[in-house]
Amino acid sequence: MTVTTVPTVLTARALLLDMDGTLVNSDAVVERIWRRWAERHGLDADEVMQVVHGRQGHASMALLLPDRPMEQNLADNARMLAEETADVDGVVAIPGAPEFLASLRGLPHALVTSADLALATARMGAAGLALPEVRVTAESVGASKPDPEGFLKGAAELGVEPGSCVVFEDSAAGIEAGRAAGMRVVGVGARADLYEPDVVVRDLTRVRVEGVAGGGIRLYVG
Repeated sequence: MTVTTVPTVLTARALLLDMDGTLVNSDAVVERIWRRWAERHGLDADEVMQVVHGRQGHASMALLLPDRPMEQNLADNARMLAEETADVDGVVAIPGAPEFLASLRGLPHALVTSADLALATARMGAAGLALPEVRVTAESVGASKPDPEGFLKGAAELGVEPGSCVVFEDSAAGIEAGRAAGMRVVGVGARADLYEPDVVVRDLTRVRVEGVAGGGIRLYVG
């Protein structure tokens, strides 16, 4: 993993935070549920796991089962979301996430996740993390990451220009979405390192945040 070892300083007007893999480690439940789904559909589970991170479930299904009607994907996704919401076994906070979120109190930030609100509430709660006041969930957008809609909506809700935002992400789809929105991206964890974000950290213990005069945010990363 090519983590940032020399501290990098970034300035921003707002931070946009992914959830799974960035604030919350939900890999155990994601693996359980999607591997079962792969088996039901006769797909290679390892190949499925290369697709699903960062996307809404129906968008992943559309890539994996391209000939299946979208109506079936949406219905299947609704069942999957209910299953995921009920299963929080092994869901924990990414190291440093509680302190990181605490440091953002009073600073412009938003959750931008491919989970719906029920799933986000369940996973953040299981990890002992409070939901940010501003959140963009699956119900809020018409297109899944890697489309930039979610990040652009998060910036708009905070009243900040996209280019003044910094995104925290772990997945290929999320990093691509952040870039497409014209934002800088801090990658969190080994998965992020594969997709060349602007900087990469092992976890959130390697990030320090402070507010600056005029409402800005200074990030010390690495």
